[in-house]
Amino acid sequence: MSNTQTISEFQKLFAEKLEKEAANIENTEPKNLYEPISYTLKMGGKRLRPVMVLMANNLFGGNIEKAMPAALAIEIFHNFTLLHDDMMDNADMRRNHPSVHKKYNDNVAILSGDAMSIMAYQYLVQTESPEIQKMVQLFSKTAMEVCEGQQYDMNFEDTLSVSIDDYLNMIRLKTAVLIACSLKLGAINAGADTKDANHLYNFGINLGLAFQLQDDLLDVFADEEKFGKKIGGDITSNKKTFLLLKALELSSPAQKETLINWIEKKEFDIAEKIAVVKNLYTELGLPEISKKLMEDYYQSALEELSTIKIASEKKEIFIDLAKMIMKREH
Repeated sequence: MSNTQTISEFQKLFAEKLEKEAANIENTEPKNLYEPISYTLKMGGKRLRPVMVLMANNLFGGNIEKAMPAALAIEIFHNFTLLHDDMMDNADMRRNHPSVHKKYNDNVAILSGDAMSIMAYQYLVQTESPEIQKMVQLFSKTAMEVCEGQQYDMNFEDTLSVSIDDYLNMIRLKTAVLIACSLKLGAINAGADTKDANHLYNFGINLGLAFQLQDDLLDVFADEEKFGKKIGGDITSNKKTFLLLKALELSSPAQKETLINWIEKKEFDIAEKIAVVKNLYTELGLPEISKKLMEDYYQSALEELSTIKIASEKKEIFIDLAKMIMKREH
């Protein structure tokens, strides 16, 4: 496979493989356990994380087919986290489809999610690589970090004393490490030099932080139709996002009082709360501040990429990936 492949070609290649696997999973007994897993995997999405495994593998001259088990492991694990996240957040929709706990029930969502987390390892250990132990160790460390990030996120629900640094550490664990892991798994599988694999990991961390900041911004300011779920969910649930924490830091006493009043209200009109808080964020210039921080992480990601000892034309696809993440609308 040539190094000049596009992201969409990698997406197509992975989507075809995933479709076959999802069909096999759907036909496994007991159906009540496996059908929700297949349903989750067929919901769609850009499949960026598994594509990153394949791209990184390709960058260092690896065999794409041999990287596919790791790509499947990443995608299944990622979807497991979304399945359980939707349940914890009581979210009704995911990618314009009813979330698993809504379509089936909570118990099904718990058990099918558990099965997916195990299934991810079953795929990973199918990888043909002399470095399989290193890959499993990285995957396990990442899986635990994602759980830690989710716990911090939950801890933040009941307190306003969350610093921006606390928040950035939480999203590093909850979001960025899985993106970084995807890239490093592909690199390790292809036999990349340790330093280069680490630079690619750090590229992923910075990209992941920018990705989550973009997600927070989209949750408030996106076009709902393109976003695929209702906007304002973070505002409604008082989620400690960069926008909220920065608003508390920058607001005048009157603005802060308004914000805290809305945070403390137990009963409220959802549309009104979203409108008031969104307006306050706009007044404080938070979309611009958030975009500036995203840009800083984007530049840091490009610096990490530039230090990898591979011809620059082979790295252009990673710059395309970073741009895609920065400009996405959903």
